Amino acid sequence: MTQNSTTQRYTTLSMTLHWLMLALFVGVYACIEIKGLLPRGSALRGLLLGGHALFGVGIFVLVWLRLLGRLAPRPAILPRPPTWQTALSHLMHLALYGLMIVTPLLAWLMLNAQDKPLPYFAIPLPPLVNPDPDLARQFKHWHEWLGSAGYWLIGLHAAAGLFHHYWVRDNTLVRMLPKRFEP
Repeated sequence: MTQNSTTQRYTTLSMTLHWLMLALFVGVYACIEIKGLLPRGSALRGLLLGGHALFGVGIFVLVWLRLLGRLAPRPAILPRPPTWQTALSHLMHLALYGLMIVTPLLAWLMLNAQDKPLPYFAIPLPPLVNPDPDLARQFKHWHEWLGSAGYWLIGLHAAAGLFHHYWVRDNTLVRMLPKRFEP
């Protein structure tokens, strides 16, 4: 590896946003899974649904910063992977960014169609659709479907990082780790 250590890693901002997004996803999924174990109408269930919304909005806000960060040069993967792996990684990243943008938008549309406000937000957001129970059910279906797909996308993303680190032995994973966590 001929590059110096600063060009072999993502920027501190990119790394921070990446791992913060993971924490937000853990929050989103933990809230919704625990909520499902509680009886309808319980105070804790409502609180978890609100937490799910807050974490989801956090993801939606930060994804735009991540997209801006992608304009900066990225450290190269060394040794360079085959073209098919690069193509798959681009497809995976596109799917993950789609998840981070479309899923919260579907939630906003669902709440609009249910004629409900966004939980915990005093800032009024414009309604995107008129109240319509049938449309709300469709938005809910797609929101939940994408949420389920998110488990797979995130899992495959993590598995790919580990595969590259332990099997291929390239610097894919290390590029996203702060220097102090370097193996």
